[in-house]
Amino acid sequence: MTIKQWPDGEGPRDKLLSQGAQMLSDAELLAVILRSGLVGHNAIDVSRNMLNHFGGLRKLFSASQPQVCQIAGVGPVKYAQLQATAEIARRIAKESLQKGQILTNPDLTRDYLMRQLADRSYEVFALLLLDSQHRVIQFVELFRGTINCASVYPRDIVALVLEKNAAAVIVCHNHPSGIAEPSEADRRITRRIKNALETIDVSLLDHMVVGDLQIVSFAERGWI
Repeated sequence: MTIKQWPDGEGPRDKLLSQGAQMLSDAELLAVILRSGLVGHNAIDVSRNMLNHFGGLRKLFSASQPQVCQIAGVGPVKYAQLQATAEIARRIAKESLQKGQILTNPDLTRDYLMRQLADRSYEVFALLLLDSQHRVIQFVELFRGTINCASVYPRDIVALVLEKNAAAVIVCHNHPSGIAEPSEADRRITRRIKNALETIDVSLLDHMVVGDLQIVSFAERGWI
């Protein structure tokens, strides 16, 4: 039986409209996004199969197109729908740290960085630029790819900091493996960046490494 053949009010879209999105299960929410299933399996069946295969929403949304499209009933169109949904969520989260907002709560920064970076299937190296009062100037994704000493250029960071007239910086990057524990390479990169910023009298407040549901702070460990 397709969802359209269900009694009125029992389909996930009807349930969302009558009771609110928060009342839907993960599979039901995915079904609303996907809209259709395949012969013999409705959208909820396909959604449950996806969730079981990847082990949850976070790993599903961070999976690559080939990985997602191997699921029966899922092709490029449905993959695009999922990615558009994920990007909308990131942009909404991005608005939570508006230009000029003062960073007085570490949990706000953690939540923001988790929403921006935790579900990426590739490494992202980014800067949170602040003024002398620790008000947000801009969040900048500097580059994507493997994070190592050869790929991180402190001079590029210094140039950006000078361009934006920042007085303090929080460096961050993610580990797509989900393990937030910093590597020795991460520590070497941090020292190079800190030394470069000191030449222009700019403070490196922290380097946060984002994993799956966890963030490790260099400042909290006393490494900065």
